[in-house]
Amino acid sequence: MKMVKIIAAATALSVAGAGAPAFAQSAEHILRGAGIGAAGGVVAGAVIPGLSVGEGALIGGAGGALLNTLNKERRYYRDSYGRKYYIDKNGRRRYK
Repeated sequence: MKMVKIIAAATALSVAGAGAPAFAQSAEHILRGAGIGAAGGVVAGAVIPGLSVGEGALIGGAGGALLNTLNKERRYYRDSYGRKYYIDKNGRRRYK
């Protein structure tokens, strides 16, 4: 029964994350979060009894992708003149 709950939670996180990729700034940003979450899930799977390393990686990867997808903070960059800007959803620079 515990395995069914884990699989259901991972599926719910994946479906919720797939529905909101427009909030993230790029696919690379989502994948980086999934990788970090999967790495944390591997560690959790190795430590938590009853949870395999693979299951931990799947759950952590889905959770990390979801968190980075829903993160609405802007990532600022600097141009050659030192001015700060972010990239909007149309790919244009927006200066602060």
